[in-house]
This record gives sequence, C-alpha cells and structure tokens, in this order.
Amino acid sequence: MSSESAREADGVRTTASVPPPAGVGNRRATDRGSRSVWERYGWLMAVIWLVFLVYPIMALTRSQAAQGWIITGWVALVAFIVVYVAGFVNGMSRDGGGLTTPPKPIQWCAFAGLIVLGALTIPSVGGNALSFIPFIMSFASYGLTRPAHWITMAAGIAVTASTVLLLPGWITYVSVLVIVVMLAVVNTVSTTLIIHSEHADRLSLELATSEGREAVARDVHDLIGHSLTVVRMKAQLARRLMDADPERAKAELVDIEDLTAEAIAGVRATVAGVRSAELADQLESCRSALSAADVEFRVEGTLDALSPAQALTASWILREAVTNVLRHAHASAVTVRIAPGRFAVIDDGVGMSRRTGDEGSGIRGMRERASTGGGVLSAVGPADGGTHVEVAW
Repeated sequence: MSSESAREADGVRTTASVPPPAGVGNRRATDRGSRSVWERYGWLMAVIWLVFLVYPIMALTRSQAAQGWIITGWVALVAFIVVYVAGFVNGMSRDGGGLTTPPKPIQWCAFAGLIVLGALTIPSVGGNALSFIPFIMSFASYGLTRPAHWITMAAGIAVTASTVLLLPGWITYVSVLVIVVMLAVVNTVSTTLIIHSEHADRLSLELATSEGREAVARDVHDLIGHSLTVVRMKAQLARRLMDADPERAKAELVDIEDLTAEAIAGVRATVAGVRSAELADQLESCRSALSAADVEFRVEGTLDALSPAQALTASWILREAVTNVLRHAHASAVTVRIAPGRFAVIDDGVGMSRRTGDEGSGIRGMRERASTGGGVLSAVGPADGGTHVEVAW
C-alpha cells in the first residue's frame, strides 16, 4: 500500500471512530424550560463536532488532484460546514421540525446539499470523504423522519462497505465499516429513546390536563354545592321572617346577595386555577351558615396546629362536611376539632346510614381531597348517632 493510501486510511479510521455528531433534534431530550438557551447557543455543539473534518482538510492540503478539483473540494468543504451548522441551528429552533415533528422543507434541502457537497470532495480527498458520512447520517436521524433515518443508515453502511472493499489494502479499512455500523446503531437507539421520551411527555401532559380538569370540576362542585345550600337556608329564613321581622329578613337577603357574589367570584377564580381557601375564613363562613339553620357550631383547638398545606385540605373537608350536614343531617350541633396532624368535623344528626345508605359522592369527594393533600379520611356513624368525619396526616 502506498504512503498516500496509508495516510488516507489513518485519517478515515480516526474520523470514523469519533462519536456521532450532535443530533439536530437533541433539543427534545432537554427540559422545556431551557429551550431558549439551546436556541441561542446550540450551534456551538455543531461547531465543536466539526473539528473532526480536519482529516478532509489535511487530505486537501496534500492532494495530488487537478487544481480545479482541489478548489472545488475546498469550496465544497466550507459550504458543507455552513449548511450543516445552519441546519443544526434550524433543527434546534422551536419550529425547525424533524424527528418527532414533520421537518420543514429547508431541512430536506440542507440534507440534499450535504450529500452533494460531500460527494464533490471525493476527487480531491479520496477515501477521506467518508468523514462526511457520520454527519449526514446524524442529520437524517435527528433532523428528518424515521424513514429518512433508516434509508440514510442503510445507504451510509452500503457506501462505506463499497468504498472500503474497493480501496487498495481493503483489510485495513474494515474497522471503518465497523465504526459506521456502530454509529448507525447509536443513532437508532438514541433517536428511539428521544421519540419515546417525547411520547411520554405528551401522555404526561394529557394526563395532567385531565387531572386538572377533574380537580377544577371537583372544586366548582364543592363551592357551588356549599354556596347554594347556604343560600337556600337563608332564603327560607328570610321568608319566615318577612312578616315577623322585616329588618332581619332584609339582612338575610343582603347576606344572600353577598354569598351569590362570593360564589361567582370563587368559581371564576377556581377555573383560573388561582383560588385558595383559608381555613379561618371557611370556619367563619360555616359558622354563619349553620347559625342561619339554627345549628350550634363549636371549634376545639387552634388553627396553628395544622401546617398551611394541611389547613388548605382541612378547609375543603370542612366545606363539604358542613354542606352535607345542612342537606341531610338534621343536626342540632356541629363540632370541629383541630389537633396536630388531625382535623375532624362531628355532628349529632341522623348519621350516615339513615341519610343515603352509603357514603355518597360527598364523602367520596372528601376522600379524594384528603388523599390529594397527603391525608387519610375516615367517616363513621357512631352507634349513638351522628357522623364523625376526620382526616389524619
């Protein structure tokens, strides 16, 4: 084998042993919050990998080809770098397309340009033109479609195998073929993982959206159910007082107006996802509602026994429990007990079994609330009557 062939073999083997160039679509494996950084500085990755084109550059400086082919080789090499970096940056952009989304036409044009420019260097660099194949394969894998990946992978292996077998001293170039095959495997595995990750992200987003809708629906149900129950009780009270005590009846009507406005504002805020119920406010609201129904209300313990997160869950449990009392219990007294890690609502009404025959949607909703807040809810009907609802963390 000639010294020139040996130098070519050296350069080809070294270049082919390099890890695959950074993928055009690697942005999809990154966190969504860092996209702007990738868009601004992702081109640096392409530039770093281009250092391995030093072997075609060295071959051009030693080339014995005609002057016209050498000039063509230099122009094609520079153009290859420009097109590859530009395609890389476009693929890293938000709407560049490729891999998991349809690639833009410019990506296909860039891909075709890379193939043509790499081929134009063959008369001047000979076997070192194989140095362009890893870049072309990776561009197709990460910046185009899956069919393009498979076709380019097969073509890259075929071209490399043919070139290796045709060059003098073919046994020396077998390692080149092995490395290109390994590169094809790496690209296949990594892009498959990226696609699966993208699908997993999409499913997670759909699940989170579904859960968010369920949470909003539950919030609106709890809020409206409680508010309408209180409005009904106050309306009944106002009707009874209309003749006997007009002034108090007017006061109850004002309360109804305020409750309606509060409910409307609460629904709007809940749908917007920004509503948070304060336990202290909820206690006062429930005290007012129970008072209107002539139900005694007692609080045992202090609010600081619960953490802010526990208090938020407790406020929703209290709202639903009091709504159930007003609707079904026919109770004369309700007691709220607050202790470290525990929150209970106890009434002396008819008990759960005589209300609905089972737990009903209200208790199930409270269980879901407690579970979401990291607690466990129990609801029992003691033998002496009433209902004891308690959440423990």
